[in-house]
Amino acid sequence: MKQLKKIIEFNPAFDKRHSDPAKNYGIHGVDIKFVLKGEKGAVQFLLFTNWQLPHITAKHKNKFNSPRDIELWFTPMPADLGYHSKSPNYSGQNPTHNECEYTGGICYYDGSTLNAERIYDVLLHEGDEGVWRELELYYKETFE
Repeated sequence: MKQLKKIIEFNPAFDKRHSDPAKNYGIHGVDIKFVLKGEKGAVQFLLFTNWQLPHITAKHKNKFNSPRDIELWFTPMPADLGYHSKSPNYSGQNPTHNECEYTGGICYYDGSTLNAERIYDVLLHEGDEGVWRELELYYKETFE
């Protein structure tokens, strides 16, 4: 297998609330995405950190009614373990994008929030080295 490229992306938190529902994109914390890219496509682990903008954090700190509220607002959430493929991986799979930054063109994407929990546990116990190891195994399972 040729060399796989490791990519880490940090997407900033945002507050894109708007009174016009068509322009209201809500609020969201920082995302961290680990991507392992190769010739056949890429695999990714996406973590929603729940690191909110300061004015969002300040506003919601005073509204907690239960420990679940704290978990929902401030605990990281493993959001996705998925792949970007240049070709379908199963019968009937339709392309999700015509222009994908990871495939360089058409993209067949699939992912799972439930499967991301396992990678999050690896991150907590082993750091990024464990995440890269697991993503390499997932790449092999998906594309080879």
